[in-house]
Amino acid sequence: GLPVRETPLVGIVSRLVDQKGFDILRDAMPGLLEKNLQFVILGTGDKGYEDYFASLARTQSDKVSATIGFNGVLAQKIYAGSDLFLMPSRFEPCGLGQLIAMRYGSIPVVRRTGGLVDTVCDYDEKTATGTGFVFDRYSGDALSGALKRALSVYADPVSWSRLVKEAMGRDFSWNKSAALYTELYIEAMGRKGRVERPA
Repeated sequence: GLPVRETPLVGIVSRLVDQKGFDILRDAMPGLLEKNLQFVILGTGDKGYEDYFASLARTQSDKVSATIGFNGVLAQKIYAGSDLFLMPSRFEPCGLGQLIAMRYGSIPVVRRTGGLVDTVCDYDEKTATGTGFVFDRYSGDALSGALKRALSVYADPVSWSRLVKEAMGRDFSWNKSAALYTELYIEAMGRKGRVERPA
C-alpha cells in the first residue's frame, strides 16, 4: 500500500518485542522518518509496539506500512521486495531473517550480537566487501548510523549491486555444514584408528 517511489524500502518481519530491538527502533523512528526511506512491517507482539506501528501507518501512510499479524505470503514478499532488512536485536541466539533476506537480495542491517554477527559481514567501504551493515551499541543513534551508512552505499548503484550479489551468493545451507561435520567425524575417528577416509 505504499506509494511506489525510487526510495529504499526497509523490511521488518518479526515479533514486536524488546528482545528484537523495537525499543531502540521506536527511539530512532522520528529521525528516520525524515530521511528518504519507507518501512514495511509485519509482526505481532507487545500491544504497545503493535499500536505504535499501526498508528505510524495511519499518520505516515506514505512512509510506513504495518500489518499486525502474520501472513507467510506477505512475509516472503517483504523479503523479496525490500532493499534493506532490519534486525536490531538486543540478543539473537541464531536468527533466520537475515539469512532469508540475503538470499532474496535484501541487505541486512543488524546489531552485533549472537547469530547476526556470525552470519552478516559488516560492509567495508575501503575494500567494498561485506554482506550487510552491523552496529555495536544498543541505541537508536547506533541503529540510525548503520542505516545512514547503508543509504550512502545504496546511492551508488554499482557498489550496491556488488553488495547485493555478494549477499545473495552466501551459502548457509546444510550442504556446507554437513561436509564440515563429516570432516570432523572422519578426523576424530581416524585418531582412534577406526575409520579410513572414503575414496
